[in-house]
Amino acid sequence: MSVAKYKRVVIKLSGEALAGEAGFGLSPEIIKTVAKQVKEVVDLGVEVAVVVGGGNYWRGKVGSEMGMERASADYMGMLATVMNSLAMQDALEKQGIETRVQSSIVMTQVAEPYIRRKAVRHLEKKRVVIFAAGTGNPYFSTDTTAALRAAEINADAILMGKNNVDGIYSADPKLDANAVKYDTLTYLDVIQQGLQVMDSTASTLCMDNDIPLVVFSITEEGNIKRAVMGEKIGTVVRRDAQ
Repeated sequence: MSVAKYKRVVIKLSGEALAGEAGFGLSPEIIKTVAKQVKEVVDLGVEVAVVVGGGNYWRGKVGSEMGMERASADYMGMLATVMNSLAMQDALEKQGIETRVQSSIVMTQVAEPYIRRKAVRHLEKKRVVIFAAGTGNPYFSTDTTAALRAAEINADAILMGKNNVDGIYSADPKLDANAVKYDTLTYLDVIQQGLQVMDSTASTLCMDNDIPLVVFSITEEGNIKRAVMGEKIGTVVRRDAQ
């Protein structure tokens, strides 16, 4: 029986990753694939929390650029993440995994309110916990949510699943043929070079709390398990160079 490198992880999925090729809405195939991959990890005895974005429905930043009040636009984005979280919960439960959705915005009919100690208790009981509605505050991205929740639940790492790229590159590999893929980086590199991995608030939070980040492609089956096992996959970002 192989032993996982990380015992408790936060998996960060962007809304776009769940939309697949269409770029909007939900792709049932991708949600099913992700759920199967999460099951592989849960079967290893790893405790899994999930944070999903909402970019497949709505982006607060786009709304504010259209002239909306930024706070209102961000709250709409948070509600979009709740829809994605419920879809993810359904897919995971179809795989036979006990799952709880905890929302930062109270909506008792569809999800539990976010209570840190309760979330940790669920994880200890080997349930998957999906954190919905971002941090509950406007101006904070779901990347920041992943960093914040990872710090709160003492996660060993954040696994960031992408659907169009297999790690962090020096430039967009689709636009620049000379783009170089990095195997390892420090958070300072990410911030100083302005690499579009996560926003600076999230990067700083991860750096301050020394939480490693693994960026990899979600579309290739078995990748979440590979990341959890500590195999060489994607790009690993740490506080200090190793």
